[in-house]
Formats: sequence, C-alpha cells, structure tokens
Amino acid sequence: MMTRRSALKGVAAAALLGLSGRLALAEDNGGAILRQWYKVVLMLVRHTATYSPPVASRAFAYLGVAAYQAVASGSTSLVSLEGQLNGLKALPPRDPAKRYSDAVITHCVMASAVKTFFGNTGPTGQRVMAAAEKKLKGAALQGLPGDVVEASLAYGETLKAAIIDWSKDDGGAVIENMGFPMAYDVSKEPGHWVPTSAIRQQQVPLLPTWGQNRSFAMPSGASCGLPPPPTYSEDPSSEFYAQAKEVYDVTMRLMPEQVAIARFWSDDPMLSFTPPGHWIAIAHDLLAEKKAGLDETAEVMMRLGVAMADGFIGCWNAKYQYDYVRPVTVIKKLIDAKWEPLLITPPFPEYPSGHSTESGAAAAVLTSIYGDNVAFTDRSHVRDGLGERKFASFTAAADEAGMSRMYGGIHFRPAIEQGLEQGRCIAQFAIALRTRSAA
Repeated sequence: MMTRRSALKGVAAAALLGLSGRLALAEDNGGAILRQWYKVVLMLVRHTATYSPPVASRAFAYLGVAAYQAVASGSTSLVSLEGQLNGLKALPPRDPAKRYSDAVITHCVMASAVKTFFGNTGPTGQRVMAAAEKKLKGAALQGLPGDVVEASLAYGETLKAAIIDWSKDDGGAVIENMGFPMAYDVSKEPGHWVPTSAIRQQQVPLLPTWGQNRSFAMPSGASCGLPPPPTYSEDPSSEFYAQAKEVYDVTMRLMPEQVAIARFWSDDPMLSFTPPGHWIAIAHDLLAEKKAGLDETAEVMMRLGVAMADGFIGCWNAKYQYDYVRPVTVIKKLIDAKWEPLLITPPFPEYPSGHSTESGAAAAVLTSIYGDNVAFTDRSHVRDGLGERKFASFTAAADEAGMSRMYGGIHFRPAIEQGLEQGRCIAQFAIALRTRSAA
C-alpha cells in the first residue's frame, strides 16, 4: 500500500518536473521567473533531509536578500540592504559601462544560490534543479542581445558569491547529525524538556544553539525576549496544572474542524515545505494573483524571509533559555497516562511556539505591505489532499496557525500567545528596513 509519505513525494516530484512546460516570459515579467524559482525551492525543502523549519527559514532569508539585491543593484528606486542587515557590507556593484537585464541577474543568482543551499538534496531534487535552471534560463534570456546576457550572467555569479560568503559565518551554515548535537546534557529538573520520541537521534533536542546565530535585521536573538512561562507545579490549583488541563480537555473533545486545522498547519519536515515555507507559499500565490512585477516580488519575499529567519532565531533563543516541558510529558504524568496528542511532538523545548512566532512575524510583514483587511484563500496544501482554507486577514491566519498547535496537543496556550507577540515584535525590524529611495 502506498504510504502518505511516498504519495506526497510522488506528487511533489511530478509537480516539480512539470516545470518542463514551456515558459514564454518577457523581460518585463521577471516577477514570474522569480516566483517560479520559489516554487522550486518549496519543493526542494521537502526533498532535503537537513531542512528542519529553522534551517528552511535561513535559506528563505538568504535567497530573498540575494534576489532583492539582484534588482536593487541596478535600480533607481530600490535601496541596497548593505549596512542594514547584520554583517552585510559592501556588495559588488554593476559596471556602469555595461548593459544588464534584471530578470537574467535574478535568475542567475537564484539558480546558483539554490544549488549551493540545496547541494545535499536527493536525486529528485538534483534533477529538478537542473530542469528548472534550463527552462527558466531560456525564459529569462529570450530575445536579449548577447552582451546583455553575458554581462548579466557574470554579474549574477559575482553577486551570488558575495551573498554566500556573507552566509558562511552566521552560525547556521553547517548542520551536523541532522541538527541533533552529539553531546548534550538533558536536565533532570521537573518542568524542563525531556525527550518525547523513541528515536535514538532525538534523545537530545534539535539545534540547541540556533538562537545564538547571527540575526538578519534584529540586533540579536534576545531582542524580543519573553516573560517566563508558568512555573512547574503538580498542584491542581496551580497555573501550570491549569494550562495542561486545558490542552487535555481541548484535545479530548476535538471537533472535525479543529482536527482539520491542526493537520493543515502541521507542515512537518520532509512531508511538506515546513512552516516558513507555508507562508512563502501564501505570499507566492498572492503575488501571482496580482501579477506582481520583479521589484514587488523581490521586496515582499525578502522582507518575509528575513522576518521569519529572525523569528526562528528569536524563538530558539527563548526555547533554550526556558527549556520548557512539553504537554505530552506533563499530561501523561499528572492527568492521564494513556493520553496521546493528535500530532507528533517535535523534538525540542515547548516555549514559545515556533509556529506562532514565525506566523506572527509573517503576518505582520504582509500586513505592513498590504493591510490587514486582505481576504485570501490558502491553497498551499491542495495537492497534499488537505483542501483549502479561507481567511479574512493575515492576522486571522496567523492566529489559527498558533491555535492549531493546541489542537495538535503539542503546545500550551502561553507558548502560542507569547509566540505570536514575539513574532510581531521581531517583524518590526524587517518592516523597518529602508528599501525605497526618497521621492
């Protein structure tokens, strides 16, 4: 019998290889070329074993900055991010004596950077990257003079090399043992995280130093710190016990709609494009529906990628500051030894919720650009058989994403509410980036 994992991989591979369809995109439709590259990246995340949510968010940020700089380097209206993002110093300029194509530079930067960030993907991913580069290169180069093509491809490679050099010392460039440290002391104190999986590798938590990585737009991982979660207590009248009882009560009487919500936002690694990829997919569809140009597509994806990458750094900083216990551990010990959550509990501390932090950040960025009264339909998981969901605003979608983790039985309410607030705080740094020249 075909498993859900094998079925999803088959669908993903078919969708990726479908890029072989003819693309006749004009030079002035570079936004479509960039969006096609994001579709490729969303699929590659599924096929690359090391791409946990924090790692995926990092790639989205660097790819977003690379594509944005590809356009800004020759723009009279867009402002470079040099000196605005941590560690990003002078980037190579274009030669004023040469002619360039923004679409070709963007394609070149994306093709080259994607191969770098996903160099360890499997055979399906490797085939997809090769097919995408060939087809999208043809679309970008169509009808352009040879000197423009030559100059644009050369500059794209130079810019990509500078972005990759910048990425190498941020603390997240090398992922060993799938992100699980070979040596780690798990606390034996009550209320602290303990392993919740029988998998040997997951007897230590995922990426415990990720919160110390160099951030992008915010000063550091501690920039939007959180108050401590409720103190551990076995007293039935305590705040700690009450939050565990709430999760237990909610999950014991889940309605079909709540189950659907939990599964829709689960976005498990290797079965999906991960939580940050979910918001990239939302933005992609919004931009495609608008037929957004290259400038708008590049700027939106850059801000979104930076905000979510900083969101995971800030979230992981807090997770390992508090090292908080998961609901499954508490409920089995204090309330019902036979209880099981709807979703598999992730292998890292509970507080705050990563889904909530990155969703709060993503929604804040999109709201800052388009307003909070933009109704949209999220079709990100139609191909996965999870249908579509309609939202009145980006904030409404983020709130649902946060609550999905309680329905799944893997987060307490404070982790959800504080995570959303942390994400909105972190997003302000990405929102504050200056991208437009003064009129």
